[in-house]
Amino acid sequence: MKSFPMFIRTTGRRVVIAGGGEQAAQKTRLILKTDARIILAASRLDDELAALVVSGRVEHHAGPVTAPLFEGAAMAFVATGCPGWDASLHALAQAARCPVNVVDRPDLCDITTPSIVDRDPVVVAIGTEGTAPVLGREIKTRIEALLPANLGGLAALAGRLRAGVAAGVPRAARRAFWAWVFKGDPRRMWTRGAEREAAQAIKDALAAGGAPKVAPGGSVALVGAGPGARDLLTLRAVERLQEADVIYYDRLVEADVLELARRDAERVFVGKHVGAHAWPQARINAVIVAEAKKGRRVVRLKSGDPGIFGRAGEEIDAARAAGLPVEIVPGVTAASAAGAALGRSLTERGVSDTLVLATGTGRAEDPLPDCTRLAGPGTTTAIYMGVRQAKRICAALRARGLPETSPVAVCVDVSKPSQRLLVTTLSGLTARLTADEIQGCAILLVTWPMDALDLCSGHVTPTPGVDRLRLA
Repeated sequence: MKSFPMFIRTTGRRVVIAGGGEQAAQKTRLILKTDARIILAASRLDDELAALVVSGRVEHHAGPVTAPLFEGAAMAFVATGCPGWDASLHALAQAARCPVNVVDRPDLCDITTPSIVDRDPVVVAIGTEGTAPVLGREIKTRIEALLPANLGGLAALAGRLRAGVAAGVPRAARRAFWAWVFKGDPRRMWTRGAEREAAQAIKDALAAGGAPKVAPGGSVALVGAGPGARDLLTLRAVERLQEADVIYYDRLVEADVLELARRDAERVFVGKHVGAHAWPQARINAVIVAEAKKGRRVVRLKSGDPGIFGRAGEEIDAARAAGLPVEIVPGVTAASAAGAALGRSLTERGVSDTLVLATGTGRAEDPLPDCTRLAGPGTTTAIYMGVRQAKRICAALRARGLPETSPVAVCVDVSKPSQRLLVTTLSGLTARLTADEIQGCAILLVTWPMDALDLCSGHVTPTPGVDRLRLA
C-alpha cells in the first residue's frame, strides 16, 4: 500500500475548506456528514455555501488565508480552481502541519477522499490510491446493495446498550449475545423494518442475562426478481437473497440473479410450463411452509413483482395459516420494464391517462379472463401471458371499437439478452407473432388514445433494436 487507510476523529475539531465554488461545495457536502466545525476560506461563496453559512452549519473566513488558519485542524481541502493559488494554500497547510487534499492535484495530496458507504455509525471507505476512481464507485455501489439502509441504527442501539450488556451478561456469554444480535433474529427483524420489535427482543434477552437458547424461527419472503436483468433487483431483494437458507425460484428467473444468493443457500427450481405442472401451486405452498417450520429463512423468488399475476396471495395465506411471518418484496414488473425498453411512457397526457394490467390466461379450471374489459379511449393495456390468446384478444378489442390501425407493442424477454421489441397494429398482430415465431413470455402493450381520430400516422421511426410506431 502507498496509503494507509484510517479514520480521523472530527468531534470538536476544525476542517478547513479553501474555495467558494462547486469544488469546495462538493468537499463541504462530504464533511457535513461528520460533526466537524467547518471553516470555508474564500472571499466569495456560491449560493449553496452561502446558505450553509446563514444556517449556522459552517463558518465563513473571508479574510486573508495564513498558516495559523490551518493550525490544529483535523484536515484541510484546497479547492479554489486556480493552480497557483492551490499550490500556495497547500504550502501554508503544510507549514501548519495540517494534512491537506488539493482537488485534482494528487501530487499535492497528503490525504485522499475515499468512496464512502454511510450507515452511520457503520462506515465503509473504498480507496484506489487515485488510480481508478470509477472502479471505487462501482465497488461502493455493490456494497451499498449488501448493507441495509437502516443497519446503522442497529449498530447505534448496540452502542447504547453496551454498558448494560457488560453489567448484565456474563463475560463468557457476551460474544454469543452480540452474534445473536447481529446475525440472528434481531438483525433480520431490524433490516425488514421491524425495528421496535427487534429492540424489544434485544432488551428482553439482556434482562434474561443472555441470548435466547431457542432455535430461531423460520420466515417466508416473497421476493420479486424483476423482469430478468439482475441490476433491476431492488436492494431489499438482494438482502433477502443473501439471508436465505433455501430459495424456491421460477423458470423465468435468470441464473445470474441466483448468483446474488449466499453460496451455501439451497436452490430449488419450482418452475411451471404451460400444460406441464410438475410443481402445482398446492405443492409449492406445502414445501415453503414445511421448510420455514424447520426454522429456515425461505425465499420464494418470482419473476417480476410477486403481487402481479404471481399467485402470491395463495402462498401468503399458506404461510400465515401456519403462523409464519411473511414478507413481500416488490419487484419491477414486466410492463414497467417493457415501457422503459421501448423508451416511452406507459401513460401520457392527452393520449393515455389510465394503465391497465391484465392477464390473457388463468387457472386451468377457470374460464379464460376477459383481459380487455377495461380497455377504452385513454388507456394503455398491458397484457401478460397473452401471446397464445392473441386471436381472442384481438377479436375482443375489435368488438370494443379499437381501430385496426391502433399500435400494439410486443415485448419479448424484456431486459434479458434475448430481448426483442416489436411494434405492429391490431390488424397485423397475429400475423406478426406467427412470422417472428413468438410463442413464449411476452407483454402486449395496447395503446388506445383518447382521440381515436389521431391514432396513428402509420409512419415507423426505427430506433436501435426496436420497431417503433409513432403516434400522430
